[in-house]
Amino acid sequence: MRTIILLFISNSFMTFAWYGHLKYQNVALWKVILISWGIAFFEYCFMVPANRFGAQEGFTGFQLKTIQEVITLTVFSIFAVVFLKEPLRWNYLVSFAFLIGAVYFMFKK
Repeated sequence: MRTIILLFISNSFMTFAWYGHLKYQNVALWKVILISWGIAFFEYCFMVPANRFGAQEGFTGFQLKTIQEVITLTVFSIFAVVFLKEPLRWNYLVSFAFLIGAVYFMFKK
């Protein structure tokens, strides 16, 4: 469970680092890059332990990456709707459902 929590925190930082600047188009690109790198530092402070703990808990690298991608889409969906004010369209939800199917097969013995 701590792996999942750390991945949610990590992805929250990374989502802001990668996409938060889209709301501030008037800020110089070099400033946005520096700010994003600063935010990404905190992402790594949570991502690396999440993967380490996950491996110790028995997840494979493939499983950890799949979990991370699902969490990324979850965090980004919330971010896009709340922060960027973008609509969550039906075709996005269908594509996410297919990814959940991929998770099912990833963990199938």
